[in-house]
Amino acid sequence: MASSPSGSLVSADVRRHNLALVAHRLAQQGPLSRSQLADATGLARGSVTALVAALVEAGVVRESEEPESAPRGSASRGRPLTLLRLAADDVALLVLQLDADQATAVLTAVDGHALFRASEHHGRPMGDPGRVLDVLARVLARTLDAAAGLGRRVVDLTVVVFAPIGGTPPVVVADTDLEWGAVDVLGELRRRVPELPTATLASDGTVAALAELSELEAAGSAIRDLVYAKSNSGIGGAVVAEGALVAGAHGFAGAFGHLSVDPHGVRCLCGQRGCLVTVAGPDVVLAEAGLTAEVGEHGLTEALRELVARIQGGDARATAAWEAALPWIAHALRIVAMTVDPEVVVLGGYWSELADSIAGAFAQDGPSIAATATPIAVVAGRLGEDAALLGAARVARDALLDDPLALTTSPSPSSVI
Repeated sequence: MASSPSGSLVSADVRRHNLALVAHRLAQQGPLSRSQLADATGLARGSVTALVAALVEAGVVRESEEPESAPRGSASRGRPLTLLRLAADDVALLVLQLDADQATAVLTAVDGHALFRASEHHGRPMGDPGRVLDVLARVLARTLDAAAGLGRRVVDLTVVVFAPIGGTPPVVVADTDLEWGAVDVLGELRRRVPELPTATLASDGTVAALAELSELEAAGSAIRDLVYAKSNSGIGGAVVAEGALVAGAHGFAGAFGHLSVDPHGVRCLCGQRGCLVTVAGPDVVLAEAGLTAEVGEHGLTEALRELVARIQGGDARATAAWEAALPWIAHALRIVAMTVDPEVVVLGGYWSELADSIAGAFAQDGPSIAATATPIAVVAGRLGEDAALLGAARVARDALLDDPLALTTSPSPSSVI
């Protein structure tokens, strides 16, 4: 008797889930033998054999024979051991990142190793998205050429911007770091690079937060609720609850730089008064530290490195600039913490280098009711300046491996993160 429609659907879903489970394990732990793969996934060995056969036939997994390690003290060279590893040697993932300083592209294999990297400073022409996107397009074209030269087809392109995004199709809503209003980044890239692959637009805080969460999980942490807050190109971040991003109704959750912390402060480019970026943004701190010229000569990233070095070295002017910004940062983080009650606040960007001082100010800003609860830890992120790049690549890889047989077909439609 034929299976019912509902029975067929359940069976297909289980098979797809198990194929994804095998692919994810090979990406994370491979190469593995079939027996090791069964142990790692908890699947029956017969099931693993059938799943592997489907993945090998599709060209997603390949087999290789390697000598098995001989027991200690044995003269035997060991019999050949058949190991499985992700194949997908003809595909690549591309992450294109635009911040207030430069455009960066990273091409990676499905197993995560880097194949090519390119970057170019755009000079930060304020209020002129066209000139910035020209640079972004050049970096993209150079990387697509590199992929072709390596014999790889790009199956996923993620464009990471350091700004809130929203809408359908997704656009940058506003980028106060570059004095932009609404900009259709993907559309402008497609106009400049007609061969643009199907693309996803992502805000840096969201993908960086997911990457930092993965790092905590890999280290054995059971944390599922966190706030990620960073400063390098402006101030931003994300909220993760129960392991999932909290995007909000309009996609603006995590725009911490635009928390209005000083109602009598200056007018922000976003239209509010006293936003955190107006009192503690990187440009403000750099100016107070006397490093504005450093930004013009060497770029924002290098200027922030110099700022951190001077603060850690005890430079009076840099230290005073940081101590003036610190209470505002701690106060904003406390507002967020009292709103979403995370287990931990993870700091990114140049803030990660100054995590101890932020943690101290955050603790001093704490309400008395928090004294009876487990304190919220404030810790430095583990991934440094590449958190968003790594996060975007991991999100793309995980999405592909959730349906590994699709690696042999066309990529998915444009979306927004």
